[in-house]
Amino acid sequence: MIKISRLLAAAGLAQLLAMPVSAQTEIALYPGRIPNAIEAENQETNEKGSVRNVSKPTLTAFLPPAGTGNGAAVIVCPGGGYGGLVIDREGYQVARELNKSGIAAFVLKYRLPSDRIMKDKAIGPLQDAQQAIKTVREKAKEWQIDPAKIGIMGFSAGGHLASTAGTHYDSSFVDNPQKTSLRPDFMILVYPVISFDGKIGHKGSSANLLGMTPSPERVSYFSNDMQVTASTPPTYLTHAGDDTVVPVSNSIRFYEALLAKGISADMHIYSEGKHGYPKTPSFDEWFGRCLHWMRTTGLIPAN
Repeated sequence: MIKISRLLAAAGLAQLLAMPVSAQTEIALYPGRIPNAIEAENQETNEKGSVRNVSKPTLTAFLPPAGTGNGAAVIVCPGGGYGGLVIDREGYQVARELNKSGIAAFVLKYRLPSDRIMKDKAIGPLQDAQQAIKTVREKAKEWQIDPAKIGIMGFSAGGHLASTAGTHYDSSFVDNPQKTSLRPDFMILVYPVISFDGKIGHKGSSANLLGMTPSPERVSYFSNDMQVTASTPPTYLTHAGDDTVVPVSNSIRFYEALLAKGISADMHIYSEGKHGYPKTPSFDEWFGRCLHWMRTTGLIPAN
């Protein structure tokens, strides 16, 4: 009986080891001092997949099973209005789905703007996004990633952060002694906050990031449709026309700005979906279109 039990245990272990699971590792985003930080008590909380009061940013790597990766990588920025992070639904779950298509994924738990923990809260999240791009690019060989296929993906306010990284990469807000490129090679923006224009901007995100009375210069600087240039990365956008939280005009303005500069862009607008796509479109629907765009642009192999 003992021998049989051992054989069954060994067989179970072998079966477990053979399963196509992804390697998942969380690392501190900064190896040393966190830039722009004020020493303060860590008050981070995590309840039901939603994180608040992030002061110690991390990067969680989800790597495809050995032999299945295609070299592409995506840094995922969850949303939450710059007041929290929907880190499970718009982070870890998405990362696992990216792995299924051979794409390495890195979930960014970025600092949430706060005068309590930052000298300048407006640049804190951008610093973390730039550091994430820098880290993934510098570790590309170790993680078997093509350094020319590193993109950034963001949901809602995370979409604002992703688009900020894609339009402000020429201004480095982190130490970068190796002069590593901070430019994402592509962007995937899902019901994103883009503009802080009072007519279409998301007031909560704007207030959390810039304060209640930001200067016109700061509003313009962080309204990313106004910051598109001829070198802004190619972009996939998806939004719902009935989104009353972040109006679809955000995506439309960004799409039009990209086209005006000759930047390749793909946009899918659904008549119904509301903010967060709680019921429709299904994940497979919008994510499948995103994968199709990645295939047609050569970021991942065609099926």
